[in-house]
Order: sequence, then C-alpha cells, then structure tokens
Amino acid sequence: MSLKFHWFLPTNGGDGRHVVGGGHGLTAGHSGRPSDVAYLTMVARAAEENGFEAALTPAGAWCDDAWLSTAMLSQTSQRLKFLVAFRPGLVSPYLAAQMAGTFQNLTDGRLLLNVVTGGESHEQRMYGDYLDKDARYRRADEFLEIVRRLWAGETVDFHGEHLSVDAAHLDQIPDPVPAIYFGGSSPAAGIVAAKHADVYLTWGEPPSAVAEKIAWIRGLAAQLKRERPVRFGIRMHTISRDTAEEAWAEADRLLAGISPEMIAKVQRGLRLSESEGQKRMLALNGGSKDGLEVYPNVWAGVGLVRGGAGTALVGSHEQVADRIEEYASLGIEEFVLSAYPHLEGTYWFGEGVLPILAERGLWKDERPRRHHNAAVPFAAAGR
Repeated sequence: MSLKFHWFLPTNGGDGRHVVGGGHGLTAGHSGRPSDVAYLTMVARAAEENGFEAALTPAGAWCDDAWLSTAMLSQTSQRLKFLVAFRPGLVSPYLAAQMAGTFQNLTDGRLLLNVVTGGESHEQRMYGDYLDKDARYRRADEFLEIVRRLWAGETVDFHGEHLSVDAAHLDQIPDPVPAIYFGGSSPAAGIVAAKHADVYLTWGEPPSAVAEKIAWIRGLAAQLKRERPVRFGIRMHTISRDTAEEAWAEADRLLAGISPEMIAKVQRGLRLSESEGQKRMLALNGGSKDGLEVYPNVWAGVGLVRGGAGTALVGSHEQVADRIEEYASLGIEEFVLSAYPHLEGTYWFGEGVLPILAERGLWKDERPRRHHNAAVPFAAAGR
C-alpha cells in the first residue's frame, strides 16, 4: 500500500505561529502572514517539494474563494494538485461540471473536489441558500448524480426535488475526471457518501471511532450494491519534531497562546453548529485545556478555537509515523494534514515523517529524481 498525503492552503485570513481560528461559521483570526498569492505560492511550492500530492483549499464565508485561489496558484506551482472545497447548490451542477473540466484541461489534470454541503444554516443564508441541513444533503445527492452523468458523456434530463436540467451535455469532458471527496457524520451524509464519494473524509478521532465510521460507510455502500470500493481519508493537523519532548513543548506553546476568554467565545459559537462532525470534535476537547491527549499522540487542543478539524498528531517523527500506520491499518489511505505555520510544517512532516513511512513501505516518493540526492534534511538530522 502507498498512502497519499495532502496539505492545506491557509486562505482563511492568514497563517502564523499560533492557532488561527475560523471554520463552521466562525470569523477567521488574522496573523502576520497574509493569504496573498506570494505567500500561498510559497506554501504550495513547499508542499510539492516535500512530497505532498495535493492541497485542500477550504470553502465558506470565513476564507477566500477556493476556485479562484487555486486557479491562480496553479500557475505559480508546478505539480501540486488542488483539493477544491465547494458547496453544491451555490453553483448549478452543469456549471460546476464545466468548471471542473476547464480546470482539468488548463492544469493538466491537477483538480480534486471536496463536496461540502454546509453545516451552518445561518452561513448558508448569507449565500442565499435557505434549505435546511437534510435538504442540503438531498440536493447534494441530486447534484452529484447530474455531474457524474455529465462527466460520463451522457445527455442528461433530470427533474428532482431541488435540481432540474434538460438535454444537458458537456462538449469537453474533464480528463481525468476529478475524484470526489466527501465527509459527514449524520445519517443523511452517510447515504450521499456511500453513493457518490470516491474518498470518504473524516476528521481525526481516536482509531476506534474512525474504525466505526469506516465500517458504517462500507455497510451503507454494500446495502446500495455499490460496485467500486470507497476509499477513506482523514483530516488532521500535525506537530512533528525530532523528539517527543520538543513536539509536546510546541503543543504547550500553542495552548499557552489561547486565552480562556477566546476559548469561551469560540466554544459558544461552535456549540450552535448543526454539524454532527463538529459536535464530535467538541466532545473530544470538552472546552477545557485539560485532558487534551485523547489517544496516544492525538491532541484535541486545536479544536478549542478552530471549527472543523480540531485534532493534531503530536510526537516524534517515529511516533507520528506509528499513529499514521495505525490509522492505515484500519483502512485510511489518504491523510489531509496541516500545521502552524503551514509553510514550516511541510518541512517538519516532509523531511521528518515521510522518510520513515517510505522505509516502512507505506509511502512511495514520486518526486523528480533530483530530490533523491538532497542534503540531510533539518527535521531528520536528530534521528
């Protein structure tokens, strides 16, 4: 097995050496590094140089538009693919299928798609979307059926509860057809994922909870008699250092930068979330700075002030590799990661953890050959 590793583009108001908030209807915090083309290019280039396959780019009112951001960055980077998050229903299925084809054809196939239904009705209404959560999932089901049929070259007539098209046909099919990533912990989300997702994404929970989610989606896929298998991915942060002591010292530093007042304010907002996944993240951190290591090397501190993915892998490079191997043994094949700051984080993980996973046969280095003769990396020098 060769695992896939993806990074994250901080288009949500900046990057820096402290936890930057935002997500699930929250306003993002701002730091000293702007989310402009120059800095995001540095992150994207560092990600591709360090062996990451793609970069997740978020969607929502708390960040810049993912389609426009990645279209620009595709011209300032070379190989990195872009896992573009977008919300079905805010753009028509035909236009989304056409946009994906344009992106693929102009970037030589560097697009992946993360379909996000939206977990906050008050944020959806900012976009003019007044459907409730379950209706948004039913619309996503219709949306993905139309889009997949268009990508298959069909002429589509479809009249559903929320979406309709007549004689829809694409002149330019994306090549390759972008993989669909989809997450969600509610019953409505599970059905859509089991029907349409190439990769089901979960936020980082302890392995037992992740195993339950994998079994749940596989069971739904079997009930639907789905022929192609679902792949599974996980979204987490990382704090990887030469020693465990250094890694936990960094986690403590990040925690020290979060005030009790900020925790209380953010937690009040996050408890209003309709997202089942967000509720599970909140349950892990409990709104307190105490007891945040919820499983060996799995730390829930990020979720105190950040919506969405709220856990981090913390430890020495070897320990982080061990946890990744444990998640892989459950069926996780793709890891969508990030760090604070995102730029330096690519090097800590890329130079510290990926070589260990390569030695174990869990990751294949597919970078151009010139990387194979690089000098001893700073993150691995202490091993």
